Amino acid sequence: MSDVLRESARSGAFAAVFDAPAKDDEQPTHLHFHVARILQDTVGTPETGGMYRVAIEDASAWTVGAFSCSDH
Repeated sequence: MSDVLRESARSGAFAAVFDAPAKDDEQPTHLHFHVARILQDTVGTPETGGMYRVAIEDASAWTVGAFSCSDH
C-alpha cells in the first residue's frame, strides 16, 4: 500500500503511515470498506456499493472482489 501511495501526487504524504509498524496500543479496531456491498445469497446491496465501517471484532467473514487504486 505504501508503494502505491508514494507514487501518488495527492496521497504521497500518507505513505509513511503504512510503512511504520503499529505500536501495541495502536492496533486497528475497524475495517473501512469503500464501494462495498452486503451479500445475501446472490444479491449485493446496494447495487452501486456503499461505504461501511465495521468493528473487526464484529466481522465473522468477508470476501474480496476487484482491487483498484486511482488518483481521480
